[in-house]
Amino acid sequence: MSSALKSSVARQRLALFNMLVEPMAHVAGRCAAVWGERAALDAVLMASLRAVPHSRYLYALDRHAVQLSSNAALEGPITADFGRDRSGRPYMREPVPAHGLLLSQAYISLRARRPSLTALQRVERHGELLGYLGADFDLRALPLTREVYREPDRWQQLRGDPAIRGGLFEQRRAESLVDRNIDQVLPVLEELVVESGVFHCKLHFSSSRATVWLVADPFRYRLLGFDELADPDVCLAYPHCPYPEDALIRAAEVRDILDGFRRLRYADDVIYLRSGSLNIFNGLLALNFSCDGSHYLPHREFLDPDSVFWRSAS
Repeated sequence: MSSALKSSVARQRLALFNMLVEPMAHVAGRCAAVWGERAALDAVLMASLRAVPHSRYLYALDRHAVQLSSNAALEGPITADFGRDRSGRPYMREPVPAHGLLLSQAYISLRARRPSLTALQRVERHGELLGYLGADFDLRALPLTREVYREPDRWQQLRGDPAIRGGLFEQRRAESLVDRNIDQVLPVLEELVVESGVFHCKLHFSSSRATVWLVADPFRYRLLGFDELADPDVCLAYPHCPYPEDALIRAAEVRDILDGFRRLRYADDVIYLRSGSLNIFNGLLALNFSCDGSHYLPHREFLDPDSVFWRSAS
């Protein structure tokens, strides 16, 4: 996981942890008073379920992670889980901090098969560890702020299928329909982006097709085959749309970017561009090469002939 994504996750976890510190400690204190008495434990847990915000289940475990209670759930106690050994579950492999509360890493739940979290609170009496109070959370039910993650504005390189890289020098670029008609295809694609509201497009050189997303209908992509890409009449199928003012890629830069794709396509017969995409809003370009390596980089770096990217590509 990238550092930017880790930071976003850490902020969410801290907010959840702060939400749980007091209620988990309070319920653990109530459990300690009736520890070892199953019926009383079940009653305390059922009465406390709503006190632990957004919890799906509450339960008590001994020091060896064997369940001493039923699962307290909104629909009622689940008695079948009494005696369950949870020692093999992911949250039991994480050490509970000295302050007493662990918020586990996310894992896939056994029953619902969905991303979940567990909070474990030490249960103590006179300083002696009795066991743990467990609270399970379905990520769908958590009030996460889910601040929209933004892709970092830097060049990233990702390796692809090693099997493709292993046979790289045994292959050669085969001329595609797009290759033979590149001077017809690129202007059509430019027109769709600059004049017809296409904000994201991906041109597959090798298979002579493109996928495009429209500002007016962003949740559905359109597939354009070679016949459409090579026919300027296709632009009549898409109404005129003013170029977005908040686009990071300027309208005048679209042609230069597509010309850069052309250059990478023909640069070498062994290592060549298979597909290239641009997104005018985040200003990022995605390039996939014959070695199955992928590059994601800001358009300004791509347009700079003296950038590290072009020095490494030459």
